[in-house]
Amino acid sequence: MLWIYQGYYISGIFVVLVNGEKQIEYDRAKPLPAKQMEFLDKMDLQMTQGIVLNGVTLADPDPVQRAQFVSMQLIAALIDSNDQLIAATCAYLANRLPDLKQLKVDENFNFDLVFDEEYKNQVQVAFNANDLKTTPVH
Repeated sequence: MLWIYQGYYISGIFVVLVNGEKQIEYDRAKPLPAKQMEFLDKMDLQMTQGIVLNGVTLADPDPVQRAQFVSMQLIAALIDSNDQLIAATCAYLANRLPDLKQLKVDENFNFDLVFDEEYKNQVQVAFNANDLKTTPVH
């Protein structure tokens, strides 16, 4: 589903993938309650005081640096099964970066922020190739 945000058409879905498997799907079409939006504002305010990213202290992080920092928090939350932090960090990424489509995390916890590739559900079909030789197809 596409919708309009500040004059841009964007996907309403943000997906977190770990090792290629969908872990979280966030639907931007469902508005956040005001209290949760206030919490995202507080997250932003805290980050204006500086963040540490890859061992470097950034006094005034830009939006992508903030997204990288929040993504690391999200990955830590997934490892710890911290549902509250998972929800907050997903909401932050989806709402502060409306054109972000995917967060891809690998087995070593490296990650990519994907802005140009919509997630498409994948269906795995298991079959025996020998069945194709003996079963007529109509």
